This record gives sequence, structure tokens and C-alpha cells, in this order.
Amino acid sequence: MSRDGSMLEVAGLCAGYGGTPVLHGVQLGVERGEIVALIGRNGVGKSTTMRCLIGLLRATAGTIRYAGEEVTQLPADGRARRGIGYIPQGREVFPRMTVEENLAVGELIGAGRHQRHADRVYQYFPVLKERRRQLAGTLSGGQQQQLAIGRALIGGPELLLLDEPSEGVQPNLVQSIVRVLRSIRDELGTTIVFVEQNLETILTLADRCCVMEKGRVVAAIPQGEVTSERVRQHLLL
Repeated sequence: MSRDGSMLEVAGLCAGYGGTPVLHGVQLGVERGEIVALIGRNGVGKSTTMRCLIGLLRATAGTIRYAGEEVTQLPADGRARRGIGYIPQGREVFPRMTVEENLAVGELIGAGRHQRHADRVYQYFPVLKERRRQLAGTLSGGQQQQLAIGRALIGGPELLLLDEPSEGVQPNLVQSIVRVLRSIRDELGTTIVFVEQNLETILTLADRCCVMEKGRVVAAIPQGEVTSERVRQHLLL
């Protein structure tokens, strides 16, 4: 797979909640077209890092560069309009809106980029087309996760951030979602960064892994070395 430069460069990123620091100088680099897993034990700052990358949490120090542009001070909507998609932990679909209406939110964010992706969402997730008039809150956990990914995808992101995509999803649907995410990368060139605790999901999706401890990226598992033994040691509670 050819790559043509850096998609994401994070340097010295610090952030926290209510004056309590959580991130202590995160360093992270992701090339275009990569699928990178951010792994580590619970409470080490993985989700906080994702919230900083999309702009839902303000960085107190450090820089975030996306596709060569510094976006550290941009709000979340500005980053979304520049092509960063985000699927939070717990999905957060709009439960009282239909599947179609949820996807329409992604079209608004896409700012004209969504046309080439609208049909692809239903192609990747046929169940969403079948249930397009159904209220999102009545979907299963796996179907809601597909909807959350579809809503982000319809905006035409170049970088997709996913926080715990397998959480609360049946194993058979997890593998289906993993296959779709790899297709999104292979067919659309979308770069993917995801947080995950599920070993099988990491092994089947990630090109490489970045390991977090105590608010820092402390190690890496390079491409070709993402094995059960190497990943498992960083997931133990």
C-alpha cells in the first residue's frame, strides 16, 4: 500500500479534567492510509487522547497537526469540516431520530464531500438501508455502531477516529464491522486510529499499535509484529 506523507502528528500533548492532568506529553504519528490501534490498560488516557484529537477537550500544551495543518486550537466542528470523523465510546447516535435522519447529520458535516459516500454507507451496511426509517434508539448495539460509523463516513473523512468500536457489539457483528473498516481504508484511502481492548479486534484490524501508560505513548508494536503475545501484555488490568 502506498502512502504519501503524514496524516496526523501529535507532539507534547497535555490535557486533563478539572485541573487534574491526564495526558503528559503524548507523542503520536500516523501516516496516510494506516490503521493504528491505541492500546493500554484502563485509565491510561486513551479516550482522553481521542477527545483531544477531535477537539472535545482542550489541550493545555502541545500541538496537533492534521494533514500538515495545525488544528490544536480549532473547535470540534472545524476539525470535522476539515475531514476528521469521530465515533465516540458508546456511539451516541440520536435515539429519537430515524436512521436516515442520523445520516443526514453526517451530510451537514461533510460540507459537500458526502455525495460520493452516501450510497457506500448502505453498501457497507445493508441493514441500515433496510431500517432507514426505524428510530435509532430501537436498533441493537451492533446496528447502532454501524450507524455511528456510517454517520461519520457520509461526511467523507480522511481521518476516522473510533473509541472502542467493539464495545457492546455481538462478536459476529464485530468481525463484520472490522471487515468494513478495512474496506474503507483500502477503497477510500481513509486513515483510521482506534482505541480498543478486544484482542481479536486489534489483531484483525490494526497495522500497528501504539501503547499508552500513565498519559504517555511509551511503546510501539510495528507492522508485522502485531501478535497475540505482544498485544496481550499491554491489555492486562
